[in-house]
Amino acid sequence: MIGRKVEQELLQEAIDKDRAQFIVVYGRRRVGKTFLVNEFFQNRYAFKHTAVSPLNENLKPKRNLLKIQLKEFHYSLRSYGLQSGESVPSDWFEAFHQLQELLDTKIKAGEPRIIFLDELPWLDTPRANFMPAFEHFCNDWVLARKDVKLIVCGSATSWILDKLVNDKGGLYGRVTLPMFVEPFTLKECREFFQDGGYAMDEYDIVLSYMAFGGIPYYLDQFRRGLSVPQNFDALLYGRQAPLGDEFDRLFSSQFTHPGELQNIVALLAKKRSGYTREEIARKCNFTSGGGLTRMLSALEKSTFITPYVPFGEDMQKYRLTDPFCLFYLKYVKDNRNATTYWQSSYNSPSMSAWSGNAFEDVCRAHIKQIKNALGIADVTTRESSWIVPGTETEKGMQIDMVIDRDDRKICLCEMKFSQGKFSVGRDYAEKIQDRIRRTMDFTDNSKPVITVLVTTYGLERNEYSGKFQKVVTMDDLFRF
Repeated sequence: MIGRKVEQELLQEAIDKDRAQFIVVYGRRRVGKTFLVNEFFQNRYAFKHTAVSPLNENLKPKRNLLKIQLKEFHYSLRSYGLQSGESVPSDWFEAFHQLQELLDTKIKAGEPRIIFLDELPWLDTPRANFMPAFEHFCNDWVLARKDVKLIVCGSATSWILDKLVNDKGGLYGRVTLPMFVEPFTLKECREFFQDGGYAMDEYDIVLSYMAFGGIPYYLDQFRRGLSVPQNFDALLYGRQAPLGDEFDRLFSSQFTHPGELQNIVALLAKKRSGYTREEIARKCNFTSGGGLTRMLSALEKSTFITPYVPFGEDMQKYRLTDPFCLFYLKYVKDNRNATTYWQSSYNSPSMSAWSGNAFEDVCRAHIKQIKNALGIADVTTRESSWIVPGTETEKGMQIDMVIDRDDRKICLCEMKFSQGKFSVGRDYAEKIQDRIRRTMDFTDNSKPVITVLVTTYGLERNEYSGKFQKVVTMDDLFRF
């Protein structure tokens, strides 16, 4: 298994404890949650069941989804030893009672009874009365037995958090281990590609991360022998592209009303600095009430968007931060039929602009690695971009990342994606000096300013290179 060392340690600690465990594994679709659980337990379960996807195009009619879920649950029970005389349960209370009877008679005393319910949110169909039955199962049976370890998993992160981890009702405080599975880091992506026999250097891996993030399922679709641009075209463009419909599936598999959330994401994709809540409400024709609050919360919990407060401001904004969504909406959605779109556009000005912006997003996703490279891993910091509009007397200013440190220093970080060492010219050196001055004016000279360059291959030494006091390279981003 690539990476996931902390997750495996936490799972082992939970299994070793002499009391019941209710483990909730959640995270973005395609991040590898099910793979992690199956690999760790090697499919040695007392019972396992995967819910039927409501997205299955062959599932007809949809209105019978509850009956279908109960029937499939019954088949899983039979495959693990339920007597053939038992009928298909009429509701979820009966279904969980059948599961209890199966586990009580099948497993020898003293052996851990490991139960894995995958894609649990899909079982909570309309009018299914699923949650009361599941709560009763957990409270009355699971948590009353020391040897039972219940693991549930799901991609509908908002559902998982609201109804399990942060529940204020019958499951309040019952979850013993909430485990959020994060995308791979660059280091883990490199291990993944090396293990798979791909001929990719660090530059190629950063390129792939820009479009697909650290999502193992997407990376696993790469074809050996193709360049990164060729893989982009093969995976995303043309009728047979395996990820061509992934954007729609991402939302329909996680949200009850995906269209409204897709509209918010599409809006945020148009402006890198994002929008305030009021701006989102106005531009998407929503009322700025509880409905919008729930939608923004759902997108945040599902890690599609990130709220932040720009440096020097006090108004929160929302920014689209999912690499795949950003790339799809900008370059794939309106070019699906152009089968060699990426290869033919690879060296265009538009792609150069994309790579610069996308590299900034990669750096934001690896702030831990940047702080380590700067020697401030243990310093409390706040990271944000800083955009200052122009006036009649002064030009506007945009700083890629400001690291505001509690040790009374400020790091002004510039991110530059380059095919070689980055060279500082006279005009750029003057711009950096102006940014230092304006930052010190803004903070009343209360915090010394440190200029940082984050780039791929380092800094070309010349008469202007001293404007950067610290340099973080691509190699640093691949550490830890």
